[in-house]
Amino acid sequence: MATNSIAISKDVDAAISFWPGTVVVLGRFFFVLIFLLAGPLHFSKQEVAYAAAQGVPWASIVVPLSGLLALAGGLSILVGYRAKLGAWLLVLFLVPVTAMMHNFWAVHDPMMAQVQMAFFMKNVSMLGGALLISHFGAGPFSLDARRSR
Repeated sequence: MATNSIAISKDVDAAISFWPGTVVVLGRFFFVLIFLLAGPLHFSKQEVAYAAAQGVPWASIVVPLSGLLALAGGLSILVGYRAKLGAWLLVLFLVPVTAMMHNFWAVHDPMMAQVQMAFFMKNVSMLGGALLISHFGAGPFSLDARRSR
């Protein structure tokens, strides 16, 4: 009977340690999804034109560069390879994009100001997530975790 309880205990311990890692992987996936989906759009003429209309200097260079930052940072965090660096790439992406593209304080139409404020706050919350990852890393079930073993 004692051996059965030990076997059950090991199964329970394995299940308990599996779920937090799974939650972290799902969190990383949902966090980076917006960067991985939006990053390729930064190579389109429409995105460059919109940024230029918003007053972004050198939009034809800066917008595709921002797409590279979003993709590289997002992929790094997703797979958990040098996730802290990837998070800093997203910080480098989010700070200027948030300030230049979602400057709700400069919008005169009240409805559009509310929309831009919502986008601004969304980016600020993503900035907070990126800063957390830049400090704590990718967590379990990541290439970084495998490398540190």
